[in-house]
Amino acid sequence: MKKILVTGSNGFIGQELVNQILLRQDMNPIALSRGDNRIQHEKEFIYQSADVCDEEALKSVIEEYKPDTVIHTVALANVDQCEADPAECNRINVTPVQHLTRMAEQFGFHLIYLSTDFIFDGLNGPYKEEDEARPLNHYGASKYEAERIIQQSNSLWSIVRTILVYGAPRDRNRSNFVLWVKKSLENKQEIQVVTDHFRMPTLVDDLAEACLTIAAKRVTGIYHISSEELFSVYEIAQEVADFWNLDKSLLRPAKSTELASKVERPSYTGFNIDKAKEDLAFSPSSLKEGLEKIDHAFFR
Repeated sequence: MKKILVTGSNGFIGQELVNQILLRQDMNPIALSRGDNRIQHEKEFIYQSADVCDEEALKSVIEEYKPDTVIHTVALANVDQCEADPAECNRINVTPVQHLTRMAEQFGFHLIYLSTDFIFDGLNGPYKEEDEARPLNHYGASKYEAERIIQQSNSLWSIVRTILVYGAPRDRNRSNFVLWVKKSLENKQEIQVVTDHFRMPTLVDDLAEACLTIAAKRVTGIYHISSEELFSVYEIAQEVADFWNLDKSLLRPAKSTELASKVERPSYTGFNIDKAKEDLAFSPSSLKEGLEKIDHAFFR
């Protein structure tokens, strides 16, 4: 059985990965995160508390468990925070990747890195894997810098770029855009939602499954993983309201220039996912299917 080490296992994507691994017969998880383990599961699994920014602590875990694959999910993804504190952004988004690529070269594991559509400028989407990166903000720049470090290494690597991940968190204290909209409308709160940013939202279940297919097949290179439906962010919020029969009049359409954040974001991303469909037999959920899965997991 393959040993799959998941960094950031207490996070939204990390928890989904660990839970999917526990359902498989060909893999065992090694969960790594800071603090106490927050994953509850009937099956026992290895959990290690460590900071991925601490090279010696990370290397100690790698040496002890000798994983076949490391899926690196840890990131500082708050775009405004990254812009305000670029040094901290680099410490979290770039430095651990430097550690992991050196260790991948030394120990021979397959490194799978989660990246983002924010490496692109949003002028020529939907994007293919080989399209030129032109990040508009420091978050995107830090993720692209990490990609470049990986691509220049002599390790076995895969880069998985994704967009606006949503779903039913295993940890009910966590949220995402879909759940934020749902909760806000249920609480009768008016919310501003941008009409001029367009995305292909990605169900976390699909993203985790794609990562594990890459791990199982040990395929390398860059893969774009998202849905195939392009929505404005405002349209996504409308879909959420319609699905749960909530009051759409509470949604306030706004241009990105009207929002409090002045950090530039790509206006139009979206991915061409033909490579993932061909190499991984990837078949993404529609937004409606994703909302049905959330409803079934949380509310039935």
